[in-house]
Amino acid sequence: MTRTVRPARLDPRSPLVLDVHELGRRPGAMRTLERTLPAPAELGSGVLTIPEGSDLRLTLRLEAVMEGVLLTGELRARATGECVRCLDPIEAEVSADVQELFGYAPTRAEAADAPEEGDEAELPLLDGDLLDLEPTVRDAVVPTLPFRPTCREDCPGLCPRCGARLAEDPEHAHDETDPRWQALAGLAAQLTEPTTLPATQPATQPATQPAALPAAGPATEPSAAPMARPAPGRQRQATHDHRPTRPVQEETN
Repeated sequence: MTRTVRPARLDPRSPLVLDVHELGRRPGAMRTLERTLPAPAELGSGVLTIPEGSDLRLTLRLEAVMEGVLLTGELRARATGECVRCLDPIEAEVSADVQELFGYAPTRAEAADAPEEGDEAELPLLDGDLLDLEPTVRDAVVPTLPFRPTCREDCPGLCPRCGARLAEDPEHAHDETDPRWQALAGLAAQLTEPTTLPATQPATQPATQPAALPAAGPATEPSAAPMARPAPGRQRQATHDHRPTRPVQEETN
């Protein structure tokens, strides 16, 4: 089941409004047409859009069926935008298939007898013999546009640090050190630096002061300490003690 959506009153002078009165609600009646129409405003995804007023080349077939008018065909246009990596302007050809069924507007009696419908697919309705192409064109174009367009598949983009174009300088780089390693990086730089020793100077003997001489006075001979003489008794005893002694023989009974 589909839910019909009654359109607002359409302006037949709008370039995106088609008149299908020639089909006459005769199933099987068909009409083909090729038109170049101006693109409506804001037709795109934001990053890549078809400029307002640029050419939309449409090749369409209109066929009357029991439920309404079946629209099929192809759309071609040129979209413009910028590369999401290097921000250079880019252009892209857009080609999309168009298909939509526009139902006949029900009469008042048919609308009163129609049961209430829940969340069903919406079926756009004809406004008399007019149909609005703009919603159909948007639904066909937007899904075909790339979400992240690039100027080329291998675009290196910009340097995240200084914004330089990496395509112009493939060797571009920055010396980056993790802040957690800053202290060790400084220590490594100190260890790799050449060590310079101070210039050596010839060793010099410190000047010695002459020893102070004693004050002049009368020359005196050093006095010898008096020798202590042993007592006469002790001398004789010592001499007697040094005499050889005979071994004492034991008396036998």
